[in-house]
Amino acid sequence: MVSAIAVFLLGVISLEQSLIQRINELARKAKISELSPEEKEEQTRLRNQYRAEFRRNLTDQLEHTYIMDENGNKRKLGK
Repeated sequence: MVSAIAVFLLGVISLEQSLIQRINELARKAKISELSPEEKEEQTRLRNQYRAEFRRNLTDQLEHTYIMDENGNKRKLGK
């Protein structure tokens, strides 16, 4: 049985993949021809959304990262 967390994570991954796919489509189109003002706005919005998600994921990962010293003591990774 698939857990609710797994379903949620698959949805997030799918959303991220579709976001990247659309960013790449706009980038390819921009190389061939000029983007319309609406497309430029969409491209900026999508890139900002991707950056925000990337930062959020990295921050979350680092907040759950521990370092073990030579004595076997675990401590949180400092900022």
